[in-house]
Amino acid sequence: MHVQTLESLAKKGALAGKRVLIRSDLNVPRDSEGRITNETRLIASVPAVRLALDAGAAVMIMSHLGRPTEGEVRPEDSLAEVAVRMSELVGVPIGLSRNYLENGVDLKPGQAIMLENCRCNKGEKKNNEELAKKYAALCDVFVNDAFGTAHRAQASTEGVARFAPVVCAGPLMAAEIDALTKAVAEAKHPLVAIVGGSKVSTKLTILSNLAQKVDQLIVGGGIANTFLMAAGFKVGKSLAEPELVGECSKVLETLKAKGATLPLPVDVVVAKEFSATAEHRTCAIEDVADDEMILDVGPQTAQMLADIVSKAGTIVWNGPVGVFEMQPYSHGTEKLAQAIAQATDQGAFSIAGGGDTVSAVSVFGIKDRVSYTSTGGGAFLEFLEGKTLPAVAVLEARAEG
Repeated sequence: MHVQTLESLAKKGALAGKRVLIRSDLNVPRDSEGRITNETRLIASVPAVRLALDAGAAVMIMSHLGRPTEGEVRPEDSLAEVAVRMSELVGVPIGLSRNYLENGVDLKPGQAIMLENCRCNKGEKKNNEELAKKYAALCDVFVNDAFGTAHRAQASTEGVARFAPVVCAGPLMAAEIDALTKAVAEAKHPLVAIVGGSKVSTKLTILSNLAQKVDQLIVGGGIANTFLMAAGFKVGKSLAEPELVGECSKVLETLKAKGATLPLPVDVVVAKEFSATAEHRTCAIEDVADDEMILDVGPQTAQMLADIVSKAGTIVWNGPVGVFEMQPYSHGTEKLAQAIAQATDQGAFSIAGGGDTVSAVSVFGIKDRVSYTSTGGGAFLEFLEGKTLPAVAVLEARAEG
């Protein structure tokens, strides 16, 4: 994927004296008192703002927060507290503009301001063209640095990029595009994808799309249980979707037709209750009892998966292989995480994405040993599904002139 970047414009001196509108993803979690509980998205958004300011631009920062009702701004929907914290992180005062659509924005080069929650604007979610043009009229350069919203065609993500004089990708967006392209479109083989999760139904499109591209597809969690059923194994009272056994068989057929494989567990950790304190045991996959549930892969399977990962050129990781949040069932995912880290150390390209996966990367201390950890969430998943991301597509189209 080819897009123009904020960094390239800054190097050319094309931002000096310009009005730059940056669409960031500042949708941070907050507690009942409205206090920010996780600043990851704020910290990730700082480089774009800092880059534009250092290049001599007047910077407007736009984001959504929560799920407000269009046409009104309740106190809990306001970006006021986010603006205060971003001021501290960026190192310049950042005020809040509430009436920017009616009054415009008065800003000098080197100054920054936050625009109030864009999802409070009527027409934002429906990508209203009039609203998109109002956004575009605010700026000389529009920067999309919100990959987490790239799968949504909204006025602040896709619409404005059609009408702004100049458009580009911010450093976070550019990094995501580059990493995903390396991971799938330009992958170094063998390409190994790991897809875990509770239900095949939520990942079926991803599995079907990846099956056409990968050399080996590893599945975990409830997804693996349904594939085990498709292979004729009994999974006791494990979480599974018997009605999707046929779809799993299709994925297996796709893999077989291209000479790819899906390694199934040979041993598993089981318990009669979904509990960290329940009595549990390790057994061969053939020996799962009717009143037991599979909660992790066993040591033989973990080693088998680690061996596969160790030979990979590219690793795409989305989902654990067990209930890693519970210590008795964390070993399979931990073994896999360490194998991914070691493969990356040896030259493989690895990308991890999805909420549980990002948590596992943190829990097992391998963040600095994974090539790229995606912040995208839904956008990451839709990319793996093979879908076009509207906000990325418009950046590509504008780059091509």
